[in-house]
Amino acid sequence: MLVVLGGLYLLALHNHAEREQIRQGSVELTPGCKQKLEGYGLVAGEHYRSPYVLKRIGAGTTARGYSEEDIRAIQRGCNIVDDLQGQLAKDADRERWNATRFVRGTQTTCDHCHQGIGDKQDAAGNRLVGSNSMAASWVMADMYDRFTGLLLPHELRQMQCYINSSNGFKPNAADDLMRDVTAYSRFLSAALDLKIGNHYPEQGIDEIPASATLKRGDDYVRGAHLFKEKCAGCHGPQALGTEVQGKVIFPALAGPNSHSMDSRMNFAMVNSVMPGFICRNMPPTQEGSLENQECRDIAYYIGTLPRPAGDRQGPLVATWQQLMMTVMPPLTRYADSLSSHDSLKGAD
Repeated sequence: MLVVLGGLYLLALHNHAEREQIRQGSVELTPGCKQKLEGYGLVAGEHYRSPYVLKRIGAGTTARGYSEEDIRAIQRGCNIVDDLQGQLAKDADRERWNATRFVRGTQTTCDHCHQGIGDKQDAAGNRLVGSNSMAASWVMADMYDRFTGLLLPHELRQMQCYINSSNGFKPNAADDLMRDVTAYSRFLSAALDLKIGNHYPEQGIDEIPASATLKRGDDYVRGAHLFKEKCAGCHGPQALGTEVQGKVIFPALAGPNSHSMDSRMNFAMVNSVMPGFICRNMPPTQEGSLENQECRDIAYYIGTLPRPAGDRQGPLVATWQQLMMTVMPPLTRYADSLSSHDSLKGAD
């Protein structure tokens, strides 16, 4: 037993030294992160002045600067948010801290929900309401989380992303993955000049309850029609996502690669969270073009699609959902082929 424990200890020392070597090495940025961090003027120095703030208000603010070590942590955090699966990395496991061990499926990445690599803006640089900004989330510090009923700091709320939104597993609070994403979130708050403890409109999702509609009732048929018209072109006819040459272009909203039934997006299935996300962030480049009722109808339809069960559903629900994820796609494709055949026959 002493030999085994000694071997494990030596292995832990080796892994620690290897990770420290990675942390000291240069970071190869994704194209999106390179553009964003250059735009925010991230360089090592005693003081930091944000080009974004200077452009927006015509006067710069001075904040504490960043060391070379800080810069590398921020760069790694940006890469994780932009490319958690490591599809743009030469060595995905090393460069992304084996982040895929905390998520299920092959499509999940932070940028799907925290768009714009964490701080979505329009062409004029305006921060968008309900855009799930990581900068605004960080400055909120400790806040009440109604999904868990607890007062959670930023790091623990970040854990919830892996457990629920990513349908995965909780990382350790001191894991390099968490440290780097936190460093990046904190830098974004400085680049945007957000003040600690303040609530900003871009923090979280601007939810849409039933009271914000004409109360026609959420409708599956309307939702299916709207999904086919507004969403299927990106997310696929069965909402299974779109991949090109092994790279995810648009994420799955159903099936094994989607969020689980415990996800905040799927909270109580018919909820106010997903409609708010759809209305404020979808379709890309056409944000705000959908009516509140349309967003609720689409969310209702998406909520009925098969997806992985969460921890709270139990084995029977998990088995049923797995069966539906296996059976429904081929059945739906067959039904669609019959409809297409009938349409062509009618046209003839």
